[in-house]
This record gives sequence, structure tokens and C-alpha cells, in this order.
Amino acid sequence: MTSTLTPRPVDRADPARTGTAPRRRTRVLALPEARWAAAATALFLLALPLQLTGAPAWTWGPLYALSYVTGGWEPGWEGLKALKERTLDVDLLMVVAALGAAAIGQVMDGALLIVIFATSGALEALATARTADSVRGLLDLAPATATRLTPDGGEQTVPVEELAVGDTVLVRPGESVGADGRVLDGASDVDQATITGEPLPVAKEQGDEVFAGTLNGTGALRIRVERDASDSVIARIVRMVEEASETKAPTQLFIEKVEQRYSLGMVAATLAVFLVPLAFGEQLTDALLRAMTFMIVASPCAVVLATMPPLLSAIANAGRHGVLVKSAVVMERIGQIDAVALDKTGTLTEGSPRVTDVRPLPGSGLDEGELLTLAAAAERPSEHPLARAVVDAARERGLDLPDARDFTSAPGVGVTAVVNGSALAVGAPSRLLDGTGSTVAAVAGELEESGRTAVLVLVDGAPAGLLGIADRLRPDAAATVAALTRLTGTAPALLTGDNPRAAARLAAEAGLDDVRAGLLPQDKLAAVQEMERAGRKVLVVGDGVNDAPALAAAHTGIAMGRAGSDLALETADAVIVRDELAAVPTTVALSRRARRLVVQNLVIAGVFIAGLVVWDLAGDLPLPLGVAGHEGSTVLVGLNGLRLLRETAWRRACAETSG
Repeated sequence: MTSTLTPRPVDRADPARTGTAPRRRTRVLALPEARWAAAATALFLLALPLQLTGAPAWTWGPLYALSYVTGGWEPGWEGLKALKERTLDVDLLMVVAALGAAAIGQVMDGALLIVIFATSGALEALATARTADSVRGLLDLAPATATRLTPDGGEQTVPVEELAVGDTVLVRPGESVGADGRVLDGASDVDQATITGEPLPVAKEQGDEVFAGTLNGTGALRIRVERDASDSVIARIVRMVEEASETKAPTQLFIEKVEQRYSLGMVAATLAVFLVPLAFGEQLTDALLRAMTFMIVASPCAVVLATMPPLLSAIANAGRHGVLVKSAVVMERIGQIDAVALDKTGTLTEGSPRVTDVRPLPGSGLDEGELLTLAAAAERPSEHPLARAVVDAARERGLDLPDARDFTSAPGVGVTAVVNGSALAVGAPSRLLDGTGSTVAAVAGELEESGRTAVLVLVDGAPAGLLGIADRLRPDAAATVAALTRLTGTAPALLTGDNPRAAARLAAEAGLDDVRAGLLPQDKLAAVQEMERAGRKVLVVGDGVNDAPALAAAHTGIAMGRAGSDLALETADAVIVRDELAAVPTTVALSRRARRLVVQNLVIAGVFIAGLVVWDLAGDLPLPLGVAGHEGSTVLVGLNGLRLLRETAWRRACAETSG
């Protein structure tokens, strides 16, 4: 059996060992929208100087025509398909306006409209692709092939996609686990940072669950596959978040509903702008030019583009920092929260136990150091988390541990060993003694009442003392609580199934006042529903199956990546993959920045449209200025939204939460 008492060195430059996905970015020209926009722009820039220098029309005319085709065919085709569904798409209106400009001799102006409109579409496609990059990079953590064991004992190297539930795979030391499954044979330490963010490898032996993409340590494991590759934890996280590019935020949905009526009204207004002056004797060319200019400047493309780029950019930025947000809807909703409910174990705490109490019993003749030395010496060969906590405590005190002989381990009971000639047993008091004495029971009860796990140490069959072991509060827990309090104006509530004393002790350390302990899953759900009925928009942060109902009922739910609960991952709206609690308030602040950018974009788009429409109706707006003004505003709101892709946006959100 391998030992995890000495952690393997972690290469911080290796993404597979730091819990971060390999960085991969879609190249701009890998996007078809970007290629078509680039081609249209290049053709336009070739034609423009030829036209301005007085070259014959046959030299620059075909170039403009190709610019129309390369930049306008895709939005035009999409617009025609929408028209077939009895929907008037703004893309089609832009193409019609450009063709109308060309029909009255404004070929350059129409080409400029096509180029700017194609560039706007490329920017939106880039924001969506960069969001997908941060999520799909997780798939690179899983190996491409696995070693499958055949019934006759042979080995086959197969693509992981060909593994089926029930197959047995061999994972050698240093290899990545190829599929989610359960250990059939062998023991090893597995680095699960890619899934849970745990800083140290986790001991795995027969019956333990392992995940695709995690890194095996020094032992060999035979694993029975329990999930298809498409249903692994990594794949499910990816599927959850890939919906971000397809889901529309509530503001976006509202705009799309308005867009249909607005577009129909704009077509009617354009006809009026064309026919009314024509009826009063205006020249056909002048009336048509004014109508085309009106159609361009009044089109709502900038308004439509105002919402999604900021939200998608915020999702991409959060994804790069280990926060996987499922959709633009979620990113918008996170910024709306005004109350927070936190789970305790695995959320406010690390889920890694430590020794908090060393209690020698009267008459044992041992002091704290001697008791801890004996217990750690007996536990040192064990891979149990509580055993590691005991050994770590002894090492922190600088204690020299003697060698242990005849080590045995009984799951659920404890360990036995011979240390310095004495027979030691370390484990649960209720299992080691048939009838615990009053002193042992009193000390064990006191430890358990205060939220500790009691561990009894027997020396030659006689109780020598007890150890109290408890979970560790996350280092950033108090700062996170303070940050969430500043953001929402109300201190978070603690919802836990632990006993009231343990919950109160931890709440005091974290700076929490509202403590609700001893809750079953339905009680947590009821507590969240009560807060929601009071008009609060509640953010629930949890990690386990017992948190899933509350996560589902909350305005927004966030799951910690350390959780072994697939249900929590599926129910939550976002997942903190790196298991950093401080990422929660930073994500809230980033969402609020995205919402502010949406408002800015809507104001920018509205001002441009109103100003240009008034100019065209009350004055004489040149078509080139109308194109530049309106489509320029479209590019402007797109670029404004992409600001949240920058690293500085995350740092500013962090600074905002720190007060």
C-alpha cells in the first residue's frame, strides 16, 4: 500500500497539477465570420483608393462587388431563412440597405456598411469563441487513450471514447485516469486537482471513485468504468457551460421581442420617408437615398449587440479563473443577488481535517507530546485522512516518530501496530471498546459536542487518551464573508447539518451571525424559500447532495469544485473549479460590471440612433456619415463589451470586493 504522507512535488507550471485547464485560445482567423469580414475589408481597402484616384470603374467595381458578396452573403442568407419563418431579421435589413445604396450609385457607402456590419458580427463570434475556449480546455486534461484489459488478461490501447461501462482499465503510475470509475484493485495516490482543486493527492484503494483527467501517483490501479466518456464529470461540466453561447439573458430576450415590432415599424417608416417626399415632388434619387439612410441609422443592430458581448466576455474571464458559469442568464443573475446562504463543510471549511485537541487520560502516565507521538507512529503507514491529520500534527510539533511494526488497518474501526514494544490501537472509541468507561465517554462526548471527531488511543489494551480532530476553516473564509457582506449589505447566513455548537464555533471564526444548524436537506430548502418569499434574491454556495435542493431553489446557486456530488454540480448555476471561496464575491462583482456595461451600451446605442434619425429627418444626413455613425456605434458597443475579456477586469473585480 502506498503512502501519501510525503506529498509529491507539484510542478506549478504543469496545468494538470495545478487544477487549471490548459490555456487555448481560438485564433481570430479560425472563425468563418472573421475570415469573411477580413476578406470583405481587404477587398474594400483595395477598391477605395482606386476609386478615389479616378481609376476606371471596371478596376474597382468588381472589388466592391466581391466585398458585398464576402461580407453580406452569410447575414443575408440567415435573414432569408428568418424571413421564411415569418421573422424580420435586422441582418437582412442591413443587406437590403447596402444593396439599396448601391442601386442609387452609392456603391462605396453600401460596401462600407457591409464591411462594418460584418466586423460587428465577427466581434460577437470572437467573444462567444473565447468563452467556449475557457470551458473546452478542460477536455484536454483527459487522456486520448486508455489501456483496456481483455477477459483473457491481455491489454488493448483504445481511444477513451470507445470505453464502455463495465470495461476494466489499467492505469499505471504517472498516467492520467481515462474514465470515471471505481477502483477494483490496487492502491495509489491520485492528484485530483483538475476536478476538485485539492492541493494534495488523495489515497485511492478498492471501492474508491476516480475521475477522468486526474493524475495517478506511484501505484497501479485497475478501474471499472462506470460512466461513458461523454458522461464524465469533466464532460458534464463542459456541457453545462457550453450553453453560455446559446442562452440569452433576460434583457436580450426582451430586446429580441421588441426587435421584431421595431423592425416592422422601421420598414413602414422607411416607406413613409421614401413615399411622402416623393409625393411632394422630391427627386426619386434623393427620396430613395434619404429612405436608405433612414433604414440604416434607425436599425437596432447596436441595441441588439449591446447585451451579449459584456455577459459572454464576463463568462470567458471567469472561466479563465476557474469559475464556470453555465449561461449568460446566470452571469446576469449573479449580479442581482442581495443575500447569501453558505454551507459549512467543504464550503466554508477545506474538508481537510486537523488535530485540535490532545487529551491524555489521568493515570496513563503520558503527556500531550508522548500521546501524540505514539498515535502518529501507529497511524503513519495509514492513508486515511484522519491518520494523515494525526501525523501532520506530530510533524508540526517537531516530534520524532519511532518505527511501527505489525501494522494493520480495519476500515471503519482504526489501526493497530506495535510501537516501542507496546501494542497500540487508534480509532473510534465506540469500536475499540465494548463498553467505554465514564472518563473516556465524558471526554469523547465533550469533543463531539464541540464539533470534533474523537479518536481513542489504546496502549496495551488500556485507554491512554483521546485526540480531537476537526475540519479546517478556509484561509479566505472570513475575507469572503466580509466581501459578500459589503456587496449585498447583509451578512451571509450559515446553513449546516452540523450540531449547533460546532456551527456556532465556526461561524464565530468566519464572522457570521445568522447560524442555522442541524438542518436536513429539506430544512435548507425551506430556509432558502423563506428568504426568497421575503423578497430577497438569494445566492446559495454549497458542495454536497444535501445542498442540491437549496441550490435549485435559490435565485442563483454556486457549487464548490471540491464536492464529490455530481448532483450539486448539475443543479448549481456555476461551479468554482479551483475551489477558491474568494472567487465567489469576485464573480458577483464581475457580473455587476457586466450589467453596468450593458446599460452603458444601451445608452450609447440609443443616443446614436436618436441623434442620427433626427438628423436624417430634420436635416440632410449624408449616407456615408449615417453608415459610419450607426455601424460605428455597433462596433463601439461590441468593443465596449469585450473589455471584460481583459485580465484587468478580473483584478478590478477583486479590488472591488476587498473594499
